Amino acid sequence: MPADPQRSVTSRPPRGSGTSAVEVRRSNRRSRTVSAYREGDRTIVLIPARMSEAEEQRWVGVMLEKLAAQESKKVLGDQELTERAERLSAQYFDGRARPASVRWVTNQNTRWGSCTPSEGSIRLSHRLQGMPEYVIDYVLCHELAHLLVPGHGPGFWRLLEAYPRTERARGYLEGVVAAGRLPHLPHAREE
Repeated sequence: MPADPQRSVTSRPPRGSGTSAVEVRRSNRRSRTVSAYREGDRTIVLIPARMSEAEEQRWVGVMLEKLAAQESKKVLGDQELTERAERLSAQYFDGRARPASVRWVTNQNTRWGSCTPSEGSIRLSHRLQGMPEYVIDYVLCHELAHLLVPGHGPGFWRLLEAYPRTERARGYLEGVVAAGRLPHLPHAREE
């Protein structure tokens, strides 16, 4: 543990967290609680001064996930979804994928998204609302890639490799599908 327990440390966040810097602030007044908030492009994590470096690292990860979950619960409207798709296209596809429309739909219960390249339209299932941002971004990138390459051939997957959280997002969605197939256990009966 450092000599000054009330230090402020700015470090690189865990890879793929979507945050540019994490600042950890230790406090002698804080005995057990850990909290975090966003300040610009930084995340501030407040921890007790007595916490070990290993506990600090663990709690930083926990708090980053917690903040991401809270932020993902904010439902984007169609306009925000369109703006997000435009940013993703610029970031990962050099702006070449230009959707004419991007919107939420409630009639997709077996797909996460769909794209009609001839119209330039992208539709995302309402079931994605409330999922982590990186998952929504992956589905948007997937559909944006279809504007450039139809089908799911090798060229499509090479193009989609530009999005760094592809495998993680796919795993998350596979887990959601698998969880939906689990048998529902009856509630425990009181005796």
